[in-house]
Amino acid sequence: MTAANNIPKTSYGVLQQNQFDAVFDKVVEEVKTLGYAIVDSGYSAPILQNISDEFNRTQEHYVAMYGESTLKSLNEIHTIRSPLTHGGEIFLNLALNEHVLSALRKLIPGKFILNQQNGVINPPQGTSNQGDWHRDLPYQHFVSTTPLAINALFCVDDFTVENGSTFVLPASHKSEAFPSERYIQNHAIQIEAKAGSYILLDCMLFHVGGFNKTHSARRAVNHIYNIPYFKQQINIPRNMKGLELSAEIKDILGFNYVEPGSIADYLATRTGKKY
Repeated sequence: MTAANNIPKTSYGVLQQNQFDAVFDKVVEEVKTLGYAIVDSGYSAPILQNISDEFNRTQEHYVAMYGESTLKSLNEIHTIRSPLTHGGEIFLNLALNEHVLSALRKLIPGKFILNQQNGVINPPQGTSNQGDWHRDLPYQHFVSTTPLAINALFCVDDFTVENGSTFVLPASHKSEAFPSERYIQNHAIQIEAKAGSYILLDCMLFHVGGFNKTHSARRAVNHIYNIPYFKQQINIPRNMKGLELSAEIKDILGFNYVEPGSIADYLATRTGKKY
């Protein structure tokens, strides 16, 4: 491979070029151009250990609550739905990581909300229910000039080739149709990332979890943030009533975008008065 310092820096015939003027501009350019990037969470080793421990505790409680046989019958045994609404405060902090939010503010113009948060487990010697190529806005075949939704996949464990780290099809968020099998085999790449990293994806980028060849589970916490015109997977505000949250956090969690239940409720959102 050619050394980085040998890459030519001069050009001609170029009328426009992206410029870096902030820490996250590199991430933003990669997501817009390739559809993916890696962001460091900034968490220390003790915090990462706490996240790992809390993930395991929450998974155990979740399976006990909803039943192992039921979850298996629904192909949900390797997923923890909406842990920020029933797990420890760690999961809320993951959704509000300032490094991720800084990138999101540049990627999604205007307002964005958290659509969903899910714990994801890629089991040893197997794959999760994310083991098929998909977009995180599934069944959609369109492109947009700016992202409508961004996936932030937090790596609880190292993502490696051996444990089935995520495959992506670079720039596939710019094409309406799913690429041909030949194209996939020639251009798919596998992302490796350290525990404590977030893998950011444009939600229209085709991606898939790989086969875990190791004897240990690979764990992650997935987040999808989108413009406020998409409904949440699970109503987060309804499940977080009574918590002391700032106005900014409530905005990100969708408290200000719950659909009104009546005309009176709608008018109340505009006037602040009850009818």
